[in-house]
Amino acid sequence: MNKLPFKNFRKSLIVVTMLVNIISGNLLAQSKNPSPLHFPTPKNIENMVFYIQRDPNINTAIYAINYQENGKIDKSNPIKAYWIRYAEKGEKKDFNYLQRKYAYGIESKASNNEEFELQFVSYKKLPLTLKKIDSDQKYHVFVNLNQKRIQVEKIFVRIEGGSFWLPNVKYAEVTGIDASSNKTITERMLLK
Repeated sequence: MNKLPFKNFRKSLIVVTMLVNIISGNLLAQSKNPSPLHFPTPKNIENMVFYIQRDPNINTAIYAINYQENGKIDKSNPIKAYWIRYAEKGEKKDFNYLQRKYAYGIESKASNNEEFELQFVSYKKLPLTLKKIDSDQKYHVFVNLNQKRIQVEKIFVRIEGGSFWLPNVKYAEVTGIDASSNKTITERMLLK
């Protein structure tokens, strides 16, 4: 039996396998949506500062500035949060008690006249800052993540199984504007 054709076949197989891995790796790296679900982008949401999308459905948590009737921010509760239930015809619905107190709610503390410290009730290791920006005179949310200061636009939370009380959260991705470069970036953080 001639070993030369087998040797060439084996080399060709290795090269093809490497190319397939490189191409598929590049495609995965370029994917903006790490979930098998197709998430809609919230549009025309009054006073929205950022939103959260997560597995296992396309319902979206909206975080918006909570203005009082006089047009000033409510300093005791600067963020109002609620669902847009895209899986249920796009209904707007308030978080229920458990969601507000244990999962998606936000706690806030005023740090000065136009700035607030924020944190999620379910993950206090990600401090956020809500502040009014001089350039547009609007409030924005910022986070420091992976040595970058990001103006947060959206957060994606990858959940694979688990339960309501103990979801198996793989990671979160924060997408927004890098304050140093003014470019859109996405930074991933593993949640532990």
